[in-house]
Amino acid sequence: MTTAAVEEYKEILCVGDTTYLDYRSIKEKREGYGPTGNGGNGLILHSALAIDPQNGQSIGLLWQKLWNREHKPKPPQDETVEAKKQRQKIARAVASKRVFEEKESYRWVEAMLETEKKVEASTRLIHVFDREGDITEVFDQVRQLKHTGVLVRAAHDRSLDKDSQRLWDKMESQPIQFQQEINIPATPKRKARTAKLAVRFAPVQLRVPYRFDNRDPLNVYAVYASEIDCPVGEIPLSWMLLTTEIVQDVERAATLLRWYSYRWHIEEFHKILKSGCQSERYRLAAVSMKTLLGFLSVIAVELLQVTYLHRTQPDAPATDVLNPLQLQVLTATVAKRKKLPPILTVAWAIESVAFLGGFLEHRRHSPIGIQVLWRGWLKLHDLSQGWLLAKYT
Repeated sequence: MTTAAVEEYKEILCVGDTTYLDYRSIKEKREGYGPTGNGGNGLILHSALAIDPQNGQSIGLLWQKLWNREHKPKPPQDETVEAKKQRQKIARAVASKRVFEEKESYRWVEAMLETEKKVEASTRLIHVFDREGDITEVFDQVRQLKHTGVLVRAAHDRSLDKDSQRLWDKMESQPIQFQQEINIPATPKRKARTAKLAVRFAPVQLRVPYRFDNRDPLNVYAVYASEIDCPVGEIPLSWMLLTTEIVQDVERAATLLRWYSYRWHIEEFHKILKSGCQSERYRLAAVSMKTLLGFLSVIAVELLQVTYLHRTQPDAPATDVLNPLQLQVLTATVAKRKKLPPILTVAWAIESVAFLGGFLEHRRHSPIGIQVLWRGWLKLHDLSQGWLLAKYT
C-alpha cells in the first residue's frame, strides 16, 4: 500500500532509525528474544518511514527489519584477569574479520537496497539518517544505486581528500550563506522551540578508508547549520549534514535542512509504538510477538498520521482521517451526548476519538495523550465492526 502511494511523488523521503524493545520482564518463553539487560537489547527494530517532502506528513512504512542478538557464552567462573583480556582480544579479532553484511550496521545499507527494489524508478528516494547512519558504506552504496540519495547527519570529523583537511575545519571556514528558522520538537532533554540557524554549504570530497576496493573519494555536499541566539540553559543546535544531493544555492540548502527536521517523525513513530500501542507490555512467544509487532506498526503509523494532521491542519475535513464507515459511527456516537458542529473537521474527529478512549471533556484544552487516542481508535474499530454486523445480519 505504501509502495503504491509513493509512486505519485517525484521525490520521497525515507527516514530510517532503530529502536530497542525491552522484554526483560518475560520470565518464560524466552527463546527468540535474545539477551536483555547488561548490554542486551531484546528485540531490535529498524524502520524506514516514507515522508512527504513538501509537508512532512508520514505516508507509511516502506521497510522494517526485526532481529535479536545471540546470547554470548558465559565466561568460566574461575577466569583470571589475564584470561579475560585474552578472551576479549580474540573476540575482537573475530569481530573485525566479519564481512559487512553480517554486521548490525549493514541495516542502513540494506534499507536502501530493499526500498529501491520496491519503488518505481520514476520516484527518487532520499534516505534521511541520524549520526548512526554516518558510515562510509552508505555513501559508497549510493554510487551503485540508480534513484537513491542520502542525507546524513555527520558523526565523524572526516578527513577530506585534499591536503588532509578535516570536515569541521573546512565548513567553519566557509562564509555564512543565509539564516533560517527551524521548529525543534520537544524531547525528554529539551523544550520545543524555534531555532535560528546560520547556514554554510560547500562540496567536499571524503577520503575513503583502505578497506574499500574503490578508492575514489566520495563526492558529496556538506550543509553546516549552527544555532545563534540560543536560549539560556539550552544546548545550541549544530547540524553537520552530508548529502549526495547537489547543493548549489540557498534554496536547495534550505530544503535539505527542512527535510532533516522531518527526521523526528521516526522517533515519534517509535514512541507511539511503545507508549501508545504499548508494544513492550505483551507477553507472547517470540514468533507471535514478531507477528504482532508488524500489526502494531501499521497502527502506529496511522496514529502518527492523524496526530500530525491534527497539529498542522486541524481545520481540514474529518474525512482526511476517517473513512465513511468510521465517520458514520462516530457522528452517531457523538450525537447521543451533544450537538454536532456544522462542519466536521480533523480537530473534531481526533477529539471525538479521544473521548471514546477516556479523554475527559473538561480537559479539552490539555494535549491529547497518545494512549487515550490509541484506546479511542480501538473502540471506534470495534464499534464499526459491530455496526456492520448489525447491518448485514
